[in-house]
Amino acid sequence: MSQIPCHQLTQPEAETLARTCCLRQGASLAVAEALTAATLAAERRGLPALGFAHLLDYLDGFRQGRIDPTAEPVLTRPAPALIQSDARRGIAQLGFDRAFKDLCTTANDFGLGLFAQRDAFTGGELGYYTRRLGREGLVALAFTNGPPLLAPQGSSRALYSTNPLAFAAQAADGRLLAIDQACSSTAFVNLLRAAESDAPIPEGWALDATGQPTRNASDAVRGTLLAFGGARGANISLMVEVLAAGLTGANWSLDAGDFRQGSCSPGAGLLIVAIAPRLLDDAFPVRLGMQLTRLADFGVYLPGVSRSQGQFDDPSCLVWLPPDLYLKLKALN
Repeated sequence: MSQIPCHQLTQPEAETLARTCCLRQGASLAVAEALTAATLAAERRGLPALGFAHLLDYLDGFRQGRIDPTAEPVLTRPAPALIQSDARRGIAQLGFDRAFKDLCTTANDFGLGLFAQRDAFTGGELGYYTRRLGREGLVALAFTNGPPLLAPQGSSRALYSTNPLAFAAQAADGRLLAIDQACSSTAFVNLLRAAESDAPIPEGWALDATGQPTRNASDAVRGTLLAFGGARGANISLMVEVLAAGLTGANWSLDAGDFRQGSCSPGAGLLIVAIAPRLLDDAFPVRLGMQLTRLADFGVYLPGVSRSQGQFDDPSCLVWLPPDLYLKLKALN
């Protein structure tokens, strides 16, 4: 049986599709623009599960009330180097967009700047935030949480979210080291996509609803994810939980609403640290580039560097959507 071809979109067509879908679901223009930019960035990174496929979660959140589609974040400055954002049940990306220039300026003036946001929908692709700061010559770290999806060692109940962390730093030649990974053995969206296609999942990814290991994705969706590396991964997840939820005043994952159903916002947190390396070592970008080259010569896979080769900012890059996903989006257009 021949495979049904994907629907092909140019960047302008993909932007129009995403923006119009958001606006038709009641989003303000600012929310639509912020979400469109994040969606296309994920697609260009080769992360379709966090691109248009995840946009459906936002659109459903607008309709069901999990996300306020017109919320404008409130930004305050509790301290000279700290920017605080109350997302007011809106998307996470808009608060960061509003603070971005100020965060860069703050980091360059003081050596570092910190962005702390609460009461947002889940943040989508976390590396989207750190890469943008990395392209400004800053070293960036980001932490976020969401609804409970992960059972730490010693529990069969989900107590933490997947609690991803991200990092970015740019070398003098433009190569961007970009790390973005969850504390779970896989991202939750990967379970959802596997369940949709009835594909088996690897051992060690998840437990079913009775707390037993499973390779059935549908059972895993009704159960809980496991941390990578057992107790060590769970410890890192707890650290992220404290940074993303505890410091920001956001919901702990145990108290966060489901991002897939209902009208309760996850109230997630996002903590981002931006560091100006030139104030510590003017030679940092050059030294980083030399180190990346040495590691590559040893055959080391370098996140962001090894898979990028400049394709992600190419305005001529096409977006390929599965037919069923394209039809769902067009129905909301």
